[in-house]
Amino acid sequence: MARSNSYHVCVVGLGSMGMGAARSCIAAGLQTFGSDLNPVAREALAGAGAVAVDADARGFADRLDAVLLLVVNAAQCKAVLFGEDALAARLRPGTAVMVSATISAADAKEIAVGLAEHGLLMLDAPVSGGAAKAAAGEMTVMAAGSREAFDKLRPVLDAVAGKVYEIGEEIGLGATVKIIHQLLAGVHIAAGAEAMALAARAGIPLDTMYEVVTNAAGNSWMFENRMKHVVDGDYTPKSAVDIFVKDLRLVTETALSLGFPLPLASTAYTMFANASNAGYGKEDDAAVIKTFAGIQLPGVKEK
Repeated sequence: MARSNSYHVCVVGLGSMGMGAARSCIAAGLQTFGSDLNPVAREALAGAGAVAVDADARGFADRLDAVLLLVVNAAQCKAVLFGEDALAARLRPGTAVMVSATISAADAKEIAVGLAEHGLLMLDAPVSGGAAKAAAGEMTVMAAGSREAFDKLRPVLDAVAGKVYEIGEEIGLGATVKIIHQLLAGVHIAAGAEAMALAARAGIPLDTMYEVVTNAAGNSWMFENRMKHVVDGDYTPKSAVDIFVKDLRLVTETALSLGFPLPLASTAYTMFANASNAGYGKEDDAAVIKTFAGIQLPGVKEK
């Protein structure tokens, strides 16, 4: 077990990514606090060795050197920092806030302005890698911010990241890189679902199709990870359909602001939106395959 030190960090949002990041901070010896509305998640982190957990972080805000925000969207980031519970007002000046939700560049800039009014540092630092990489302390971080913010958050970055890409100083650059990354991720899932749906229609066993693709040139990380859920008939959400509805909306809105066409991303957004409207929004994002008619999928009852 890593030797503890005097650096205090709070992870806000203890979902699959946040829980892994918090456990990685504990493993690295950081004095780790946790905040989440879910009492089960709070209890789990307390059992893993957190100094303290609570539904909000105000009670220990004045002890923190850093905050890592791993909530779902910009609205949640703003609610945590500036809403009714107003964490930003409780943090000591000079505290660094690492905003790792997938949000727009405009929202990142707005949050940075609000934090600066309280004398707080911000790192615009979305992450990728999924629950497994988060648990292993090997997330990929795409970050933008001042050198002071990077330096203040170095213990956290060392604890949670396998790779840290320093995109630049301008807030919003990190958010934009993550949005472009999500374009690829969403299109890959949608294309993988389409391919596996076609295989099902053709009567090809999906486990065979999966083995062929994952050992051939058509493979991608997202196909290999998400289409295994289809083969197993397991749509327990690691990342839900509604997450990609949100992320691909950010992709298309970014493109619209730049006057740039994105035909594949637009189609993928429509596929995920259709899946959400069909009632699959809270299921794993691989459930986008369920919108294809005329096929039988493992573990899915015919309607």
